[in-house]
Amino acid sequence: MAARIGILGAGGWGTALAVLLHSNGHEVSLWEFREDAARCLAEQRENKDFLPGVKIPLGISITTNLKRVVKGKEFLFVAVPSHVVRSVAEQLTNIPLGRTTVVSCSKGIENETLLRMSEVLSKTIPDLLADRIVALSGPSHAEEVGRGIPTVVVAASLSQESARKVQDVLMSPVFRVYTNEDLVGVELGGALKNIIAIAAGISDGVGFGDNTKAALLDRGIVEITRLGTAMGANPMTFAGLSGMGDLIVTCTSRHSRNRYVGEQIGRGKSLQEVLNGMIMVAEGVRTTRSAYDLSRIHRVEMPITAEVYKVLFEKKEPKQAVYDLMTRDPKAEDWG
Repeated sequence: MAARIGILGAGGWGTALAVLLHSNGHEVSLWEFREDAARCLAEQRENKDFLPGVKIPLGISITTNLKRVVKGKEFLFVAVPSHVVRSVAEQLTNIPLGRTTVVSCSKGIENETLLRMSEVLSKTIPDLLADRIVALSGPSHAEEVGRGIPTVVVAASLSQESARKVQDVLMSPVFRVYTNEDLVGVELGGALKNIIAIAAGISDGVGFGDNTKAALLDRGIVEITRLGTAMGANPMTFAGLSGMGDLIVTCTSRHSRNRYVGEQIGRGKSLQEVLNGMIMVAEGVRTTRSAYDLSRIHRVEMPITAEVYKVLFEKKEPKQAVYDLMTRDPKAEDWG
């Protein structure tokens, strides 16, 4: 049965979700906060900046009117960058959500508060109950989802009913959705893998090989699992779609913005030079700060994350960072 769906954020991911949900027969409204960008999207029916080559069906409404996109919707997908989730959520405080299921599609950890995105939403929107929030995560580049390339993701919520509702509206022959009750683990997996993707990109940029990248992925998932379990997640979650699955695609794909950032730094550019040349957001940069702080709070050993932090924010030379990782004290292989 067709559902009324609002999507906040007309970047690549928001646009891809709009196209997917429309193809599933749902009534979709897409919110873009910039007047000129919304007008271009509505007239050209293509997101040339973030999702070029993918046509936006005429049936998808595009507007800057937030209330129109939110009011009376059964589902609200929040697909804005993680660092603006709070400011967007604050604009929703005066719009009654009723029984709307809110789907968090942003992968990050807020810098100052160290909150996950579902926590930002629940603490900012007064009438939003935690069991009506669902986190969508997994290996899902917008460039492929928008083109109907088979993709598998996970919908996680404290409420099985809410997760199943999101599963139902998204499922299609090219988009498979699993449910998961481990909201903490799914959100952390989706956020933290971006740090390892930056490390993998640095390795590529410096000129290291497949052996190096494989080690980064393997030991990276160890770090993610350590912090995740310390924060209450199920360690097995990180062997799934939002952990290892998302880690693999983000560390290896040409579509990965985080891997690209690392690669450019590995080739000698400064972080600011790289970011100045991008129109898309690499979530892993901000998440590195949050993860570094969380590792210290929870007293969790995260050597790769620590070295990425030093390369990004303390201008440490990438090759020196790799050398310091390689020459750490000998240890037994330990996932704990």
